[in-house]
Amino acid sequence: MTTTSFGASNAAVFIDPTIQIHTFHGLKSTTSLALARHVRFFAPSSSPSSSSSYPLLVRAVSTPAKPGVAAEPKRSKVEIFKEHSNYIRYPLNEELLTDAPNINEAATQLIKFHGSYQQYNREDRGQRSYSFMLRTKNPCGKVSNQLYLTMDDLADHFGIGTLRLTTRQTFQLHGVLKKDLKTVMSTIIRSMGSTLGACGDLNRNVLAPAAPLVRKDYLFAQQTAENIAALLTPQSGFYYDMWVDGEKFMSAEPPEVVEARNDNSNGTNFEDSPEPIYGTQFLPRKFKIAVTVPVDNSVDILTNDIGVVVISDAEGEPQGFNIYVGGGMGRTHRQETTFPRLGEPLGYVPKEDILYAVKAIVVTQRENGRRDDRKYSRLKYLISSWGIEKFRSVVEQYYGKKFKPFRELPEWKFESYLGWHEQGDGHLYCGLHVDSGRIAGQMKKTLREVIEKYNLDVRITPNQNIILTNIRNAWKRPITTVLAQSGLLQPRYVDPLNLTAMACPAMPLCPLAITEAERGIPDILKRVRAVFEKVGLKYSESVVIRITGCPNGCARPYMAELGLVGDGPNSYQLWLGGKPNQTSLARTFMDKVKIHDLEKVLEPLFYHWKRKRHSKESFGDFTNRLGFEKLKELVEKWDGPVLAPARYNLKLFADKDTFEAMDNLARLQNKNAHQLAMEVVRNYVAAQQNGRNE
Repeated sequence: MTTTSFGASNAAVFIDPTIQIHTFHGLKSTTSLALARHVRFFAPSSSPSSSSSYPLLVRAVSTPAKPGVAAEPKRSKVEIFKEHSNYIRYPLNEELLTDAPNINEAATQLIKFHGSYQQYNREDRGQRSYSFMLRTKNPCGKVSNQLYLTMDDLADHFGIGTLRLTTRQTFQLHGVLKKDLKTVMSTIIRSMGSTLGACGDLNRNVLAPAAPLVRKDYLFAQQTAENIAALLTPQSGFYYDMWVDGEKFMSAEPPEVVEARNDNSNGTNFEDSPEPIYGTQFLPRKFKIAVTVPVDNSVDILTNDIGVVVISDAEGEPQGFNIYVGGGMGRTHRQETTFPRLGEPLGYVPKEDILYAVKAIVVTQRENGRRDDRKYSRLKYLISSWGIEKFRSVVEQYYGKKFKPFRELPEWKFESYLGWHEQGDGHLYCGLHVDSGRIAGQMKKTLREVIEKYNLDVRITPNQNIILTNIRNAWKRPITTVLAQSGLLQPRYVDPLNLTAMACPAMPLCPLAITEAERGIPDILKRVRAVFEKVGLKYSESVVIRITGCPNGCARPYMAELGLVGDGPNSYQLWLGGKPNQTSLARTFMDKVKIHDLEKVLEPLFYHWKRKRHSKESFGDFTNRLGFEKLKELVEKWDGPVLAPARYNLKLFADKDTFEAMDNLARLQNKNAHQLAMEVVRNYVAAQQNGRNE
C-alpha cells in the first residue's frame, strides 16, 4: 500500500486498488452530513469496528442513485479526474516534470484550478506548438504597482509580449511554455499576486466597481467582494505546493471570513477535510459572483451566478444586501436546452449575514448541480429546473434563516469610468480605453513608464479597460500628454462604438473558437461606423456591440444590443435586443451570417432605427419594439438607403481637384469623399487638441 501526503496538517490518503471505498453521495441535509462523518475506508479484511479503519474521505457527488439502486450516479470524466487528484495535485505534479511540451488530459483539467489553460496555435501546420495561458485573480480588479510591473515583465520574458485585460477584471498572460510555468507562477505569487481559482470548477474572480471612489457604499462593496473571494478560496494548499514548494504567501484573513468558513451549524461543511466548503469534488462547474452598489452596473450584475447589491440607509451607511441568483451566459449552438439567463431576485440579508448567505447558495449548487453533463452544470440550470421558490427554500436550510424581501432598486446604468475623475480624497483617477483589453506595443511601453514613474496602482474594469489611481493634480497634464502620444486618448477622442464594444480572444489560441473575435472586431467596428454614416446616424450615436468566437459567451454578447456569436468559419449568429445598461437578454435574430454580408443586414436595421425610432430610443429597445419578424422583412426587402443627390461640399473642399483626389482615395476604403475627409479632420483635431487644457 502506498501513501500520498496532503501536507503536514492533513491526514494521509491511502491509494490502493484493493481497498473498498464506501462512497458518500452528497450532503442533502444535516442528518446526511452527520452520517457522512462516520464514513471510513476499510481494507477487504476489515470491518467497520476494526481498529485498522482508514482516514475519512468525503465526496460531494450530486444526484445520488435512487433508493435500492447500488450503481453510482453517472458522472462526467472531469468529476473522476477531480476525485482521483489528491485535491488537484495528481497527475499534474508528475506531468509538469516531463520533457514533453504538453500535459495529459487529466492534468489539462486540473491545471485550470491553478489558473491556467493549455493551448496551441491552431494556425500552425504540422506538429502542435503548445503553450499555456495564465489568468490572475484580482478581486475588484485591484492590481498593485508591484504586480503590474511584474506582469509587464513576464509578458516580455515568458509570454508573447502582450497583456490582456479580461471581462472579469483580471490579466491573461499568453504564450508561456511548460518549462517556464513554475518560474512564472512563483514570480506572480512572490509579487503578492495569484492565479489560484482563476479557472476551474470553483468560484472565479469576484467583480466589483473598479472606480477608486472614496464613498462608503463603494468601499463597502469592494471590501465585501474581497471577503467573498477569501471565503471561497481553496484551503488545501495544492496551489502553493505545486508552485512555491508549499510556502504560503497569504495576508491575514478578516476574522469574519474565518468564522463564516468554519461555521457548520447548518450542515454546510465537510468536517476534517482540507477543503471544508469544496470537498474533493469542488463545484459542478465554474461559479461567478459580482458585488456592486445601486445604479452602477459596470459589473454586468445580472450575468453572474450570484449578484450582490449594497443597500444603504438615508445617511449612506450600508445596512445589507440584495441578492440575485442564476445568471450565466454560456450555451451550445443548436441545443435549445442550453441558454443564457439573467439573474433573478432571491432576497435581502443584513450586512453581517452576507458571507453565510453566499456560502449557503454555493453549497446548494455543490450538492444539487448536475455532475453528469457539464453543459447543464451551471447554477442557472438548477434554478430553471427547480424554480426560484424551491431554490430559495433549500438555500434557507443551509443559511439557517429566511431571506427578507428584496429591496426596491433604482434603474441600472452602465458606468465606464473613462477619463479623469475625482476620487474624493484629493487625488484623481484616470480611466483609459483599451481596445479588446489588449495592451501591446507602444501603449504597453508607455503605460509601464507612467505607472512606474508615478508609483501608481491600477484597477482593471469588467469592460476590459484600465484605471490609473491615486494621481496628484500636478501630474494630470504630463500624464495626459504622454498617454495621448501612445494612442491612449481621452474618451471624447475615441469612437463611441469602440467605447462599449468587447470581444473575446478567440482565434488562434482558444480551442473552442469557431471564428474570429478580438482580431476581427477592429474591422467590424469600422464597417459599422461606415454604415452609420451611410444611413445618416450621427458620430456621437452608438450601440453596444460584443463579439465572441463561440457560443460560450465570454464577452457577454447575449447582453449586447448587437451580439455576434461565432457559428462557423467567417460566420456569425446575430443577437439583437439587449439594453445599453445591460439589463435584458438579447435574442437570436439570424444564423450563419457571413462576415462579408454583414452590411446587407446592418444597413436596413440602422437605417430604419434612424427613421422610425421613438425619442431617445436605443437600438436594442427599437429592435424589440418592432419585433424580429418585421425586422427580417425589412432586411429581405432592402434595396439600399434613399440618398440625397450627390454634390460637392464646397464648405469642406475648396476646389474640384481636391474633391476628386479625396473621392478616389475614399473609394479604396469603401467610403465617399466627405466621410474620409471628416475622418481625417477628426484625427487631426484629436492629435492637436488632446492634452491641451487637461
